[in-house]
Amino acid sequence: MRLNNNRRHTFSNHGYRGNSRGNDRTGGSVLAAIRASSRNVLTEEQKEEVYTPQNGFNDFSISETLKQNIRAKGYTAPSPIQDQSIPSILEGRDLIGVANTGTGKTAAFLIPMIEKVYRDKNQRVLIVTPTRELALQIGAELRDFSRGTGIRYAMIIGGAGVWRQRQDLRNGVHFVIGTPGRLKDLIEDRTLSITQFRNVVLDEADRMVDIGFINDIKYFISLLPKERQSLFFSATISGRVSEILSEFVKNPVTVSVKKQDTAKGITQTLIQVNPGKKKIEYLHDLLIQKEFEKVLIFGRTKWGVEKLTTELLSRGFRVGSIHGNKRQGQRQRTLMQFKGNEIQILLATDVASRGLDINDVSHVINYDIPQTYDDYVHRIGRTGRANKTGAALTFID
Repeated sequence: MRLNNNRRHTFSNHGYRGNSRGNDRTGGSVLAAIRASSRNVLTEEQKEEVYTPQNGFNDFSISETLKQNIRAKGYTAPSPIQDQSIPSILEGRDLIGVANTGTGKTAAFLIPMIEKVYRDKNQRVLIVTPTRELALQIGAELRDFSRGTGIRYAMIIGGAGVWRQRQDLRNGVHFVIGTPGRLKDLIEDRTLSITQFRNVVLDEADRMVDIGFINDIKYFISLLPKERQSLFFSATISGRVSEILSEFVKNPVTVSVKKQDTAKGITQTLIQVNPGKKKIEYLHDLLIQKEFEKVLIFGRTKWGVEKLTTELLSRGFRVGSIHGNKRQGQRQRTLMQFKGNEIQILLATDVASRGLDINDVSHVINYDIPQTYDDYVHRIGRTGRANKTGAALTFID
């Protein structure tokens, strides 16, 4: 097995950058971008200084109940996006946040929105996000941060029972967290009216545009009240994403904490698969190594992921899979098993490459090369989170 670039790497913002739309990079250009990313190493002088927050959580103008919940979550000091965003959101300003996943942006908008609702139970908050997994993650964070506040919320996502979602809405909620498709369904059948939502968050807007939801987002914006607080979070601001911005935010504060495509502290390794040895054997040789403690493996197709899962199970590995053919309940159970270390290996298609916040993933393995460089960035961003180190390995046939 030949491994290239298997040193500990950190990455700067002067490395490979194509145009702003990563989905234009296909085929060999994706591999070229991955190679360039793995070569790009900072010198000691170029390394980013440790961020010193200007605020502590106790400095924010928020209730003691919310401060207690923040402490109970183990949060000690605000991340850059939290430090720079929360004060402006508490002041009622619109905000554009440019940040990679894993930077703490969920808490950056939840903490001030929870405070706003806690002070005034007539407030309603709509959070729109591209995937079920990210919506569920936000819901879990909301539950933890809002303990003891009397705040109620509804999850409006595909793949889950719509009857229960309708009942939740009819019973009255302060927060609605949803994916575009199911939100649109319930708006059109008059179960959900978003004219009452004067606080709106678009999270991972670039991903929603990438997967074809731009017209749905424009539709939602057209229904929202003119007087509202609008929060917009995205890893990139491409031409199509900016189409939404002009109609969504007014006189916004802009906070950008994105310094590079890929997180620092991630080792990027390319593994050349040579003739005469099957790729599954290379993978097996890696997974039996002690340091491969918690591994996320990405495949391109649902069929391929399921086939690989069956093979690894037959070899005695503790493994599960999530992809579009799995019911939502199945996907959630498998995710919880992975988070709880009941299984060592999680296999996934790109449905899981954005938004998932799983602690202590030691390795991400690209068993199949992703279709775009942006998909690569988001895949490997599942490791090396919260200033920890991680490793990303990509097989090259």
